[in-house]
Amino acid sequence: MAYTNEEGRQQLLDELEAAAGAIAIAVAALGEAYEALDEQNADRLEAVLFRPATHASGRAQRTYAEFAQRHGFPPLTFDAGAAGHASGARGHIDHAVEAFQNADGLLSELQDSMLPIEVGDAEVRAGITETRALLGPLPQAAHSIERTLGR
Repeated sequence: MAYTNEEGRQQLLDELEAAAGAIAIAVAALGEAYEALDEQNADRLEAVLFRPATHASGRAQRTYAEFAQRHGFPPLTFDAGAAGHASGARGHIDHAVEAFQNADGLLSELQDSMLPIEVGDAEVRAGITETRALLGPLPQAAHSIERTLGR
């Protein structure tokens, strides 16, 4: 299907927004998990998952904002994610992992679509790549934390 550059850029922004939203859900779920943990495990979760997830969220939002600004689109205020209805720390961590994987899948599909090349620019491509690199280790880190809970 043919599209104009403006339509393609809007589609790219929509997909970046969806990925940033998924990361926000993960951050919110990790916040809920933090509250359900003892101090030692909460501190570990914060260092190993929450801070890196927050960094990935910030990178995704910055990628969106900078691309939108470069191409004359209005700025977007990102909503805080909703943690969902998981039960207990493990449930919230599992929910975060699903959201991480969803965000990575969205960004992967975006990269594969060639939209960032056709209507994007080097900066948006770098931002997508960096966000995916930040997300990549988080599911494994989450599973590592889960293995030690309750011991």
